[in-house]
Amino acid sequence: MNSIRSRLLLGLLLVLALAAAAMGALTYRSVLAETESLFDYQLRQMALSLRDQGEVAPEQARALADRELDFVIQIWSADGRAIYATQAHQNLPTRALLGLADVTTVSGEAWRTFSVVTGAADGQRIIQVAQPRQIRQALAADAAWRAVLPLLVLAPLMALAIWGLAAYTLRPLGQLAAALRVRDELSLQPLPTAGLPDEISPLVAALNALLERLGHARDGQRAFVADAAHELRSPLTALKLQMALVQRAGSETERYAAQQALAGGIERAAWTVEQLLALARSEPGAPALPLAPVDLVETVRQVLAELAPLAVAKGINLELHAGAALVLQGEATSLAVLVRNLVDNALRHAPVQSHVDVHVKLDGAHPCLLIDDAGPGIPAADRERVFDRFYRRQDGATGGSGLGLAIVRGIAQRHGASVMLEDSPLGGLRVRVVFS
Repeated sequence: MNSIRSRLLLGLLLVLALAAAAMGALTYRSVLAETESLFDYQLRQMALSLRDQGEVAPEQARALADRELDFVIQIWSADGRAIYATQAHQNLPTRALLGLADVTTVSGEAWRTFSVVTGAADGQRIIQVAQPRQIRQALAADAAWRAVLPLLVLAPLMALAIWGLAAYTLRPLGQLAAALRVRDELSLQPLPTAGLPDEISPLVAALNALLERLGHARDGQRAFVADAAHELRSPLTALKLQMALVQRAGSETERYAAQQALAGGIERAAWTVEQLLALARSEPGAPALPLAPVDLVETVRQVLAELAPLAVAKGINLELHAGAALVLQGEATSLAVLVRNLVDNALRHAPVQSHVDVHVKLDGAHPCLLIDDAGPGIPAADRERVFDRFYRRQDGATGGSGLGLAIVRGIAQRHGASVMLEDSPLGGLRVRVVFS
């Protein structure tokens, strides 16, 4: 049973049934006890009234002899001789116990009696008022059932009221489900929160926060697609022009130059596509990285070996400062992309015949990657903006896709690392990546 309404109704009805049963039982027992007390009071009052009266008048005797009455009055003399009885009965009590008593006749019939002594010593009489136990119990049970009957009638009505109350109480959940059911993937506006019960408000607030995050993700995806299309339009246009130059080349020299330019354009377009794919893989909504032990020193060494030709071409001294293996939990390919983007940026912005130093060490207890260059650096006011996708500084020394640092931050965040831009001792920019 997964329905909240069904569980609530079943629980409430069970509680109602138990409460009704307990109240009915208590009421039944209470009415039985009170009825017994009332019957005893009647017996006592009747016996005492006859004692005070002294004798039974003829009219009273005829009234007391009415067979519809459920009690019998007997009077004995002091020597045990029966003087009077209101009704002839084959199983009347043959003895009297003073006060209230339970008497059983020879035939086994039970009676409830009250007896009292009256008159002077020489003319004493014993007055006894008796009532059959069976009749008393039947009357008491009838009175008890009449007392319980209203509760039995009200119980179904209360069950219906509980059903209606549960339906009314859970109506906001149904309205919320209906409001969500009619929405499509483009309807991300917040749900209304006015007049909601306190128990549902946190749920709606959480849904609104989720819708807001989905909206930001959708907007980010649209912006990414638009920016990617814009970013790819220029190299593709350039490739078309370069292909046209190859086709129009009039000599082998012109054709070779055009082919070299086309190869460079293809390489730049491929690099842009690789950067876009790397950025997509580093997005927060991408599949989780399969983390495993990775030697950061070895990863950096391999990346520097790949970028060494670029450093040689610019006459830049690219140095690695690292000790023994430094192992962390990460994804080797993504970490290689992070290191490659940072070192590539440093090489592209560093002047000819300068230095780029790469340090792999411990920052306290945390693995740390430091990259220093002697380039123009980044002003403090722009150091946060350069992590935005497709952002390029107007005074940048070289061109680029504007994706490198955005990819670096995304990969770092997925590894629980932080990226900070600082001033370098070499005069340019220092990038510090600290892994947790």
